[in-house]
Amino acid sequence: MKALEADIRACRICVERPFGAPLPHEPRPVLHISPTARICIAGQAPGARVHASGLPFDDRSGDRLRDWMGIDRETFYDRSRLAIVPMGFCFPGYDAKGSDRPPRKECGATWHHRVFASMPQIELVIVIGMYAQAYHLGEARERSMTETVRNWQRHLRANQGRPALPIPHPSWRNTGWLKRNPWFEADVLPVLQAEVARLI
Repeated sequence: MKALEADIRACRICVERPFGAPLPHEPRPVLHISPTARICIAGQAPGARVHASGLPFDDRSGDRLRDWMGIDRETFYDRSRLAIVPMGFCFPGYDAKGSDRPPRKECGATWHHRVFASMPQIELVIVIGMYAQAYHLGEARERSMTETVRNWQRHLRANQGRPALPIPHPSWRNTGWLKRNPWFEADVLPVLQAEVARLI
């Protein structure tokens, strides 16, 4: 596992052999893999602040996610208890409107199978946002992120042998979504917190 993580941290595929336009800056892969963690957070891709710090979810989205999970920063960054594997390991840069680009496709195609094969002990994948849901839930996911999260019970019961709990991205840009969908905080968050407490 140490060798695998070292290979990922040295990866330059998105610069030297990209699928399309190359990454517009130097790669800095950000992830935490673990031989003992029973929970994996499967997110989208690091933002600019995380790219600068090298620490996953080291931003306001991370604060909200830790709140949702009911854990503190120390627990969140304890690799023995929590793995963090985004769809794209590097900050993908900004689009013309100043929003983060989608996760780079090179990461999933090159590394994800090996990463998850190296962590058979994972008992729950917390699947954040539509890109991670597309990868981890496959054809089982619904047409929209909202419907996928609404049907969380089905995914938690059976996900190709590895239970998954889909949630929206904890970005503060999703505050409007949370207000329009109060069932998420009422119904899903208590289950998320209970599962995290059980497995951590």
